[in-house]
Amino acid sequence: MDTIYIERAVADHERTQRIVARYPSARCIPIERFGDVFNAPAQNFRTQKQAPALLLAQKHGRRVLPTPPAYHIGGKHNFYFSHMLNCVYDCRYCFLQGMYRSANHVVFVNFESFFDDIVTECSRHTEPSWYFSGYDCDSLALDPITGFVDSCLDHFQTIPNACLELRTKSTQIRPLLKRDAMNNVVVAYSLSPEPVIAAEEHGTPSLAQRLEALSKLQTQGWRVGLRFDPILQADNFEALYGSFFQQVFDSIDMQAVHSVSLGTFRLPKSFHKRIVKLYPEARLLATELEQQDNMLSYPAEVESYMMDFCKTRLHQVIRPDQYFPTRPA
Repeated sequence: MDTIYIERAVADHERTQRIVARYPSARCIPIERFGDVFNAPAQNFRTQKQAPALLLAQKHGRRVLPTPPAYHIGGKHNFYFSHMLNCVYDCRYCFLQGMYRSANHVVFVNFESFFDDIVTECSRHTEPSWYFSGYDCDSLALDPITGFVDSCLDHFQTIPNACLELRTKSTQIRPLLKRDAMNNVVVAYSLSPEPVIAAEEHGTPSLAQRLEALSKLQTQGWRVGLRFDPILQADNFEALYGSFFQQVFDSIDMQAVHSVSLGTFRLPKSFHKRIVKLYPEARLLATELEQQDNMLSYPAEVESYMMDFCKTRLHQVIRPDQYFPTRPA
């Protein structure tokens, strides 16, 4: 890490001090508000992605937000929270590239404020509430720097009617393996065929590495989830995804999986336009898409074919109560 921007308000925060100590050679620049840097005009996401800076900040305002309607795994009350903005990985289909001007990483060091808000939200419901980490970032990828997982699990241990999903592509699972498994936590892995990972998910662990991490977590008693989202169109679609699903089925106990999500590639139209400008050569972004409301997705017949094929394969090894499509039926 070459450059760290630090909001003056969190300069003395214990978490800030610990992160800065990891990078004694970094240039530390004091700022008033992270948005002055993160939202500055004339930034180039693609250039910054090669060597992103780190911004340490305090999250103000609403920290716990309702999820989109289809973003759930069976709970009645569903929320997401983002202790980070942006991801260390470089997936061509990622909506973050279209949403943010900056590729720099923002870490909100006031984790406890998020957890206080979660306690408040839980008090409004008699049924368990679900909280999703990994909506605007990867939940585990920067954990060696942030220490987010231990802090998060320590607090969720004390909130019996709060359930947590940690969504990731990372193999940084040591904090989880050092602890006893928790019944109110699901570690959910985004999975793709290896050729898709190589072509579109730059910098991420291989499929074999992710499956090995999932197997270790299952062996230690952690509840795991599988996120097949986005499913991507391919000339050899059935062979590609058929082989992929079989590799997954052979690697982990599918009956013990908590939840399986399935969805095809889609992006808000404005995000797609920005990403195409960043990566005009990307084959994925040149695929034929149709507009539905404000979203671009595959033509309906293509999407239906892809979803039906994948759903049929999945339902050979999972129960109906494990399955959650990420688009409204």
